[in-house]
Parts: sequence; structure tokens; C-alpha cells
Amino acid sequence: MCTVCGCGTPAVIDKGEAHAAHGHDHGHSHAHDHHHGDHDHGHHHDDHDHHHAEDGAVHYGKGIAGVHVPGLSQERIIQIETDILSKNDHHADKNRAFFVRHGIFALNFVSSPGSGKTSLLVRTINELKDRLAIGVIEGDQQTSNDAARIRETGAPAIQINTGKGCHLDAHMVGHAVEDLHPQPGSVLFIENVGNLVCPAAFDLGEAHKVAVLSVTEGEDKPLKYPDMFAAADLMILNKSDLLPHLDFNVGLCIANALRVNPRLQTLIVSARTGEGMEAFYAWLEASAARQAAKAA
Repeated sequence: MCTVCGCGTPAVIDKGEAHAAHGHDHGHSHAHDHHHGDHDHGHHHDDHDHHHAEDGAVHYGKGIAGVHVPGLSQERIIQIETDILSKNDHHADKNRAFFVRHGIFALNFVSSPGSGKTSLLVRTINELKDRLAIGVIEGDQQTSNDAARIRETGAPAIQINTGKGCHLDAHMVGHAVEDLHPQPGSVLFIENVGNLVCPAAFDLGEAHKVAVLSVTEGEDKPLKYPDMFAAADLMILNKSDLLPHLDFNVGLCIANALRVNPRLQTLIVSARTGEGMEAFYAWLEASAARQAAKAA
């Protein structure tokens, strides 16, 4: 959450020609209120709740807020987070209504850095661009590298640079959609900032969150970052071409994910070789058709 990570630098949106500061006046702001100036960063045991487990680990976030921020009470953390998420949810509802009204099927791709999200999207666009209209919103802290890769496929892409921010929020996405002008009945890919923590809490108005997990990351990722896998509807297990060279137990990984989220679907693919991608395309096209039918 923002009270933990400290993000809040206004986003910069690259429309493909130049970087423009996100300075639209819509009566709200991206800046999050973290109150760094009115508390002491010293370690005060009465400011938070932590628990020493039998395994020797020290667990923070056991208080009513579920997180630990030095200098802030659990009640103050809840107040700040509630305010942040309620504003975000308002913008997410507006985004979702727009997507539904125009039959746009929006997916929020989330993962750690290096999972292969962009490679997955590039291959998908190249193989489906004659069958689907696809637009992309790219999220990173800096650079327009990923948006440039997407544009090479011929698909329109908007880059959002979040600065110190570690996730996209619904307000950023709403402005990017205004600039992107996605076609009615199209598919919108939102590639979130590489981070398995904060993006889990921020609804962007998408139809589904898609968690991309590389087989190089370890079978226990869903247990280490449960909020993200609990929020996702689909897990794409990527880089399957590397399995012969790794000590990775696919069954255990899926079992761990299902412990966190029993309704989670899983697809095993290689964005490099194309293995398993047809199953993803079938899921994507069927889901997009259902979304378009709602707007008809």
C-alpha cells in the first residue's frame, strides 16, 4: 500500500511523441498524503504491532491495519489507506463503466520485473492483430522502452512513467485511455509496473487481473505474495521452455497458487517459443467476445 512504499510522484504520460507532465485539473490529484513531516521515523514499539513466531521470523502487519509504518498509528494507517483506495475505486468504477459501455475487454497484467510480460504481449499482438483490435497501456517507473516495443507491432501504446510510484492507479489509466482512444469492441492490455505488492490493491477498472509468473522465480511466489495471486483470475506460468534446465515443480507451484486462490485458472506458456500460447489466445478471444456482446 502507498503508506508503506511511499510512492506518490505525479505520473508522466508518453503519448508516443513527447513526455507530458500529468497536470490535468480534474478536481483530484495523484499525490498521496503520507504525512512524512509530522511523525518521527524512530523505532517506537508502541507505534505498531509485531509478532515473533516460533520459526524465528518477526512478523509485522499483525495490527488492525495489517501493515507497519514507523511513526504512524494503526488507526491513522487505516484512515490514510481508506482515503487512497476510495478515491481510486471511484476512478476505477468510471473506467469500468466506460469499458463495458464500449465493449472493451481490459486486462491488468501484474508480475515481478523480468517475468516476460512485455514479450508475452508482443507475441500475442503479432499473432492476433489480424483478428483483434488491441491497444496497450504500459506502466514503468522510467523509460518508454516497453511502449516502443509494443509500437513496433503496429499496436497503439501509451507509456505511463510513475516516477517513484510502484504501481498504476485508476486515475492514471483513465487519462491514458483518453489519449489512447481504444476502439469499441477492442482489447486493452494494461501492463502494470513490475511489483507483486501494491498493484494487488489498486483496481484499474479491468475485467481481470492476470498474474504472470516465470518458472525462474520459484514455486513459492504465490505464498510469499498472496494478495496478488488472490486478486488475480488467471495465472500465466511463463518461460516453460526453460523447465528442462531448472529445478522447478510446476504442480507444486499451481498447488500453492490454489491454496491462496482456489478459483485461479492457470496456463503454462512460453512467450519465446509459442508453446501453450494458443490456449491463452482462445481464452482471450472468448472473453473479449463476451465483453463485446454486453455492449451490443
